[in-house]
Amino acid sequence: MLSDDAFLRYSRQLLLEEVGPEGQEKLQAATVLIVGLGGLGSPAALYLAAAGVGKILLADDDQLEITNLQRQILYRTHDLHKSKAQLAKRQIQDLNPLIEPVALPLRMQDQALLEAVHEVDLVLDCSDNMATRHAVNQACIQLEKPLISGSAVGFSGQLLVLTPPFAHGCYACLYPDQSLPQRNCRTAGVLGPVVGVIGTLQALEAIKMLAGMPVTLAGKLRLFDGKQQSWATLQLSADAGCAVCGGRHGNTR
Repeated sequence: MLSDDAFLRYSRQLLLEEVGPEGQEKLQAATVLIVGLGGLGSPAALYLAAAGVGKILLADDDQLEITNLQRQILYRTHDLHKSKAQLAKRQIQDLNPLIEPVALPLRMQDQALLEAVHEVDLVLDCSDNMATRHAVNQACIQLEKPLISGSAVGFSGQLLVLTPPFAHGCYACLYPDQSLPQRNCRTAGVLGPVVGVIGTLQALEAIKMLAGMPVTLAGKLRLFDGKQQSWATLQLSADAGCAVCGGRHGNTR
């Protein structure tokens, strides 16, 4: 049941027939893991908290640096050199005291990653390195949890939605090479609103999924060109030779 405070706080989205009290109760009962609290994770965390997702695990082992502030809107200048996970928890608590944010100031890998993924209903990969993305993908495949992955560099962004039983493959089918690409935000730069767009859409897809709406982007890669304000959509195909999910399905190429 929703409290009187919850009805008032979420009144605008309760008016949506796709959400309503039933969908809001699903959001309230849900647990989400956000891996990475930078340019993608910042808007994603804020919108999930504002929407009333009941429990949000906030995972990041970094401290805030001044170069982050150009795009990581969760933080303020006086927060420099403090734990991003702890700062995010504080901001989320201030935004919505009706939900439970949990700070995980550690790198998501090995047993810690599996334990976190096991606890949640879905995962948002907002990380900034290939090793973490592949580890998160593998954990989600192993534990059969939906994964919403985002990335951005320069004026370009990508959004990938993967859901069990992963009939269209996984992140490793799309990017089998786990080495860091030469062009990333540290070497090529990134415009703040571009990561904001992708992180916001990760939150949107998560809210829709948790509230019980159809998952129209499952198995699809969305490409955003910020210079042209254009989108392209590609259908992911499972690779029967994929080391992560290849044993689940025949080759659908």
